[in-house]
Amino acid sequence: MSELDEAWAVALAEAEQRARLAGRGDVAEYLALRNSNDLLRNAGIDWLMTSFANVAGDANRAGASIQLGNTDGHRFRMGNSTMVGRLVSLTYGVRQLLVEAGWPRVPRDGIVRGGGLAAAHVRHVGMRRADEELLLSRSASGSPQWTSVMKGARVFHESDVRRHVTILLDWQL
Repeated sequence: MSELDEAWAVALAEAEQRARLAGRGDVAEYLALRNSNDLLRNAGIDWLMTSFANVAGDANRAGASIQLGNTDGHRFRMGNSTMVGRLVSLTYGVRQLLVEAGWPRVPRDGIVRGGGLAAAHVRHVGMRRADEELLLSRSASGSPQWTSVMKGARVFHESDVRRHVTILLDWQL
């Protein structure tokens, strides 16, 4: 978590406390929900990015030479909305796999379609047919869960991460 994210979490907690003390339960409930959703968003995005980095590391230990890059504060488009979050890039020779994940931060950024908490692109540069759009939502147990928007709303697992890295490498892990 970045210093800005930490400062935002502290500011939200303080605002929630002030709202409760002022008898504004409605505002306090909204702020508590916002904080809870932000925690789920961060956990979901951390899992996605870490999974791609770990699978790339496994491939490198098996003889691949994938270059890994990370960018925070990355802005990208999903439909008519702008998401702000993280970018992980995996480069293998001339091939590149980009994983973008985030959510709108201010009202002018728009919304996450489908009622999700966050959205993600898994993009194979030059191979659009292998791309995948993901939606982060709350599972029945309350934990964050990525689903593939393009593949019949099925849950996105680590095996899907491996499949994408295999496409990048053009060989089986």
